[in-house]
Amino acid sequence: MDNLLLVPQDRSRKVKLLGIAAWSMVALAVFLALFVARESCDDFCQQGFADASGGPLQRIFYFHVPAAWVAYLGFAMVFIGSIAYLRTGAQRWDILAHGSAEIGVVFSTLVLITGPIWARPVWGTWWQWDARLTSALVMWLTYVGYLFLRGLAKDPRGVGRIAAVVGIVGFINVPIVHFSVYWWRTLHPNGPTISDPTEASGLGAQELSAFFASLIAFPLLFAWMLVVRARVGTLEAAVEELEITQTAREGVATHREEYAL
Repeated sequence: MDNLLLVPQDRSRKVKLLGIAAWSMVALAVFLALFVARESCDDFCQQGFADASGGPLQRIFYFHVPAAWVAYLGFAMVFIGSIAYLRTGAQRWDILAHGSAEIGVVFSTLVLITGPIWARPVWGTWWQWDARLTSALVMWLTYVGYLFLRGLAKDPRGVGRIAAVVGIVGFINVPIVHFSVYWWRTLHPNGPTISDPTEASGLGAQELSAFFASLIAFPLLFAWMLVVRARVGTLEAAVEELEITQTAREGVATHREEYAL
């Protein structure tokens, strides 16, 4: 990512290529999910991923699960960036953490919206206070609070270290969200795993193609969004530095005029 941020011409070309690749994969994933993957299959329905008769809502699965994994990725980047910022004080790590938190909140919001829509025909309600849903909501609230902390601060630089601590501590909940379906009784299905996607979920070839297309598309989209956000953050930091320098110069000039009088 440093190359994308430091070399203007190469950066623009690489960002464009990354954006094209990301949105192309998103388009492919949408096509496979809507027109290739089956709405229902016996094993798939028995796993709890669809209502008894299948139906179009089952297709939410192909976006809900990858969005959750990318939210984990975003918050992991917040964790890494926050540790690096506390150790080095380099502003690029703070920018990385801030941008990752914003994008992670976007994807986790998508998870919290699509989940109830998908599950309501099965559960008969929009929400259940079980371990997975409750811990996911806590995770979302934690990083929304992180963003509010940064947004309300009068001194963006001064809040960086406080936000870094929140970003590190908040990540403790991410493994809890992921493993909650294994540690406690929950209505939420386990879902497919990378090591054994077919046996764990009952997915067939059509469903696996749509699932893995989304699993590639969403991280690519995350990477593109993060690079763009980092560029914006770098420009904001540069403008802030210029404003501080200009204010300091004006203060010195005013002091000299007063001294001359």
